[in-house]
Amino acid sequence: MENNISRCLELLSEIKGRLIVIGNLDILGESKYCETQIEYACLQIRKILELIAFASLVSNSELYKSQYENFAKFWNAEIMLRDMERVNSNFYPQPVTQIRRNGIMHIDNKTDDNYLTKVKFLKVYKKCGAIMHADNPYGSKIDYGYYRSELPKWLNDIMALLNSFSIQFVGESDFQLFQMGSRKQAPTHISFTKQDA
Repeated sequence: MENNISRCLELLSEIKGRLIVIGNLDILGESKYCETQIEYACLQIRKILELIAFASLVSNSELYKSQYENFAKFWNAEIMLRDMERVNSNFYPQPVTQIRRNGIMHIDNKTDDNYLTKVKFLKVYKKCGAIMHADNPYGSKIDYGYYRSELPKWLNDIMALLNSFSIQFVGESDFQLFQMGSRKQAPTHISFTKQDA
């Protein structure tokens, strides 16, 4: 399990770096190269989504390997999510909130959908993939205004998912909490033993 946690933290560090790069882009501006910055942001988001899928895979690697012989060659996040759900319905990161009650920190699952849900994940993955190709002069044009308005929402959803979340490692009863931390901090992990209420 320690190896899985280390791999997950490495993936989160890479995600964090890519989020910082996107934050430095002028995707909302009207600069001469705004379209290329939007395309670059979409490329980074698509890679982030693939890294989220790989982080989910890390927690299920042995079970996944037993079902899909060539899983190490997979790269398409949409296919990975579909296949992982077949082998473990609880594979997807679960965003959590931390609330202090009576001097004790309580960790609860997020109850709204103001984060990158699996449904949103697939939509964003497809949209970011669609912008990766040049316009066909006889087809429809890329609506950069759409991407300019949606990118900040997608980034907020990704950060709401990853800010503080749990992953269920297959065969483990412990609660695995991962936190992204501030901009200059490395992502962290804490393992909790579940207590009966």
